[in-house]
Amino acid sequence: MSKNVVIIGGGIIGLSSAYYLYKSGCKVTVVDKSNFSSGASYVNSGYITPSHFVPLSQPGIITKGLKWMLNPASPFYVKPRLDMDFLKWVYAFKKSAKASKVEKATPILIDFNVLSRELYKEMNGSGDFDFHYERKGLLMCYQSDKAGEEEWKVGQRAIKEGLKVENLSPSEVKSLEPNVDLNIKGAIYFHSDAHMTPNDFMKDMIKFLKSEGVAFFANEEVLDIEIAGNSISKIITNKQELIADEIVMAAGSWSQKLSKKLGIKIPLQAGKGYSINVEEPTGITIPAILSEAKVAVTPMDGFTRFGGTMEIAGINNAINPVRVNAIAKAAKNYYSSLDDIKLETLNSAKCGLRPCSPDGLPYVGKSSKCKNLTIATGHAMMGWSLGPATGKIVSEIIQDKKTSLDMDLFHPDRRF
Repeated sequence: MSKNVVIIGGGIIGLSSAYYLYKSGCKVTVVDKSNFSSGASYVNSGYITPSHFVPLSQPGIITKGLKWMLNPASPFYVKPRLDMDFLKWVYAFKKSAKASKVEKATPILIDFNVLSRELYKEMNGSGDFDFHYERKGLLMCYQSDKAGEEEWKVGQRAIKEGLKVENLSPSEVKSLEPNVDLNIKGAIYFHSDAHMTPNDFMKDMIKFLKSEGVAFFANEEVLDIEIAGNSISKIITNKQELIADEIVMAAGSWSQKLSKKLGIKIPLQAGKGYSINVEEPTGITIPAILSEAKVAVTPMDGFTRFGGTMEIAGINNAINPVRVNAIAKAAKNYYSSLDDIKLETLNSAKCGLRPCSPDGLPYVGKSSKCKNLTIATGHAMMGWSLGPATGKIVSEIIQDKKTSLDMDLFHPDRRF
C-alpha cells in the first residue's frame, strides 16, 4: 500500500530510507536543517564493516576513557559537564559496558553489516546510479604486541562467526601494500569489509531520488511536532507545515531533542569525528585502521581520507586543532612514506557528529508511544556501514512486512 512518508534527516540513514520507501511505491519527502552537503555522512571513512561488531560500550572502555580524559588528543574523549541528559547517558553507558551484552550483540551486528554490504552491492548493480564501491577488506595495523593480541582476539571471534580473517606479518602486509612503508609489527586482515567515497555517493543518491520524484526540503528546521491521539498529525518547520501518513526520525544527533517533543526518551550523545583529505597520491590501496591511534585510512576516489577520534562533547561543530593534528601525526607515524606528503590539518579538516546510544546499538523501530513514527538513529561509527540495511528495514516496518533481520535488540523503547 502506497503511503505518504516524511523523513526528518537527510544523512545516509534518511536517504537510504527514502530510497527503499520510494522503491516500495511510497510518496517520500525528506526535510533537513542543512543544505544536504555536510555532516557525518559526508566526512566519514566510508567503511562497510562486518568487522566492527564490538559496540563502543565494551569491557574496559570506562577505564580507558578515564585515562584518555586527561589527554585532549586521545582517540576517545568525553568532556565532563553538568547536563542531566549527559549524566544519564554516562550511567547507562557504564551499565552497558559488559561482556555479556557485547556477546549478545555480536552475531546480529555482523548480520546487519553483511546485509548492508550486499545491499550496497545490489544498489551499485541496479543501474539507478553509479558510485565508487570496492571490497578490498580492512587492515587493523598495530605497532605493539599488546594491541596485536587484542586485535587478533577480535579476529578470532570473527572467524567463529564465519568471517575470513588473517593475522599478517609486516612482510605479508608489504606484499598487499607494496607502494607504502608501514611502521608496524603486523596487521589483522578482515576480508569481509568494503569501502566507498561518501560525499560522491550522497550527491548522486540525492540526484537520483529527485529525478524519481522524491521531494527535498533543505535548510528547514523542524520546530515542533503536533500529536493527535498517539499519532503525529503535523510537522511544523521554519518554512511550512507537513502532513504525512508516516514519519521517519533519522535526524542523527538531533533526534533526541526532537523525540522529546513526543514524550519519547531515546538517550543519545553526539560523538564528533574529524577527517582530513589528502589529494596527493599516497600509494595506499587498502583501507586500514591504525589500532593504537584509532585512526581510519581510506583510499577514496581521487584522494585518501584520514579520520578518527570520538569526542563526546555536546552538539557543536567547532574544529579542535589538537585532535586534528593527532590524526595527522598518527598517519605519519604509521606510514613512513607519508613524510614527504603535506598533510593539511586545520585548514582542510572537517567534522561530523555521530549519534551514539549508551549501548552502542542503533535505535530502529516504532516506539509504542507513537504509532506512525519510525525511529532510525543512534548508529554511532557504523552509520555509513548500516545505512542501506536500516533503510530497507525502515521501509519494511512502514509497509507492515516482516523485517529482514530480528530487530529486538535495537528497539527504541529498550531500557538501560
